[in-house]
Amino acid sequence: MLQKPPYTITEKTADYLAKIVETVTRLEFGTGFKRDIKLHRENRLRTIHSSLAIEGNSLSLGEVAAVVEGKIVAGRQAEMKEVKNAYEAYDKIMTFDPYAVEDFLNAHKLMTDGLVKEAGRFRSGDVGVFDGDKAVHIGARPQFVPGLMEDLFAWARESELHPVLKSAILHYEIETIHPFADGNGRMGRLWQTCLLAKWNAIFAWIPMESVLYENRPRYYQAIESARKANDSGVFIEFTLSAIYDIIVEQEKHQVEHEEKHQVELSGTQCEVLKILSEKARTRKEIFEAIGLRGDTRAFKRHIEPLLAAGLIAMTVPSKPNSRLQRYRLTESGREKIEAAP
Repeated sequence: MLQKPPYTITEKTADYLAKIVETVTRLEFGTGFKRDIKLHRENRLRTIHSSLAIEGNSLSLGEVAAVVEGKIVAGRQAEMKEVKNAYEAYDKIMTFDPYAVEDFLNAHKLMTDGLVKEAGRFRSGDVGVFDGDKAVHIGARPQFVPGLMEDLFAWARESELHPVLKSAILHYEIETIHPFADGNGRMGRLWQTCLLAKWNAIFAWIPMESVLYENRPRYYQAIESARKANDSGVFIEFTLSAIYDIIVEQEKHQVEHEEKHQVELSGTQCEVLKILSEKARTRKEIFEAIGLRGDTRAFKRHIEPLLAAGLIAMTVPSKPNSRLQRYRLTESGREKIEAAP
């Protein structure tokens, strides 16, 4: 029988779990989060910036974005390499099996390639976490690391515990075993997100790491308290509070965004959406189809609000005045038509 890691599920943790499940369901089905590609990208950058900043990377969020876009920034080469590696690792998050040690090692190689000698391999020597000269935590002896990780992943695979709870336990146990010479913190956070995304894919785009970064003292204290108690209960409770906080933030952002861009359609605008549901058309073709003069005033009144609301889009967005410009119906526009009485 597989030995389970020591943990306690507190009443607060159970409450957070119920709230997380409820809020995630609203975020997934009650908002446009799943289709918000721009927000997904912003969140991925926040994730990378926060996870690396926890480990001491000094690049700002703007500089992280610049590195991902391939621009040159004034920073240490190693820090820029950390960003590129982390981006590649998170980009492949949906391809990893969170219960496969081989995938765990492959992810570590992506995360630390060119930065650590033993990238993609369990450490060959002893390692510890120090506060000055004082050892705060000593990881497992290197000869035991492969077996401990195999046992941990085998337990997680077989356990019927809710994936949100398992994700927190894996995060903590990775921190405790300290399987790598470097990159343990980054891998603990990546692997928690990986397991959460396996449960619900929207977690691939939710920057839980940003809440951990903003609450670093509590994050460190939760790890330390769990170690002293030899029970990850306090860490699970803290991590679930972080998950809940970030999905509430994401839901609030979506609701505010959608309310801001909510548009009451006029009869003419409904006609525009319907004719664009057939095919993309030029500005001239749209106004001919609805029987109006396509002057600037008419465009501002009938077309611009639809563009601003994301109900229609340009086929050549980088060149608004292109002679090849067409206007097409978006998925949101199609949903608007279908929902119309």
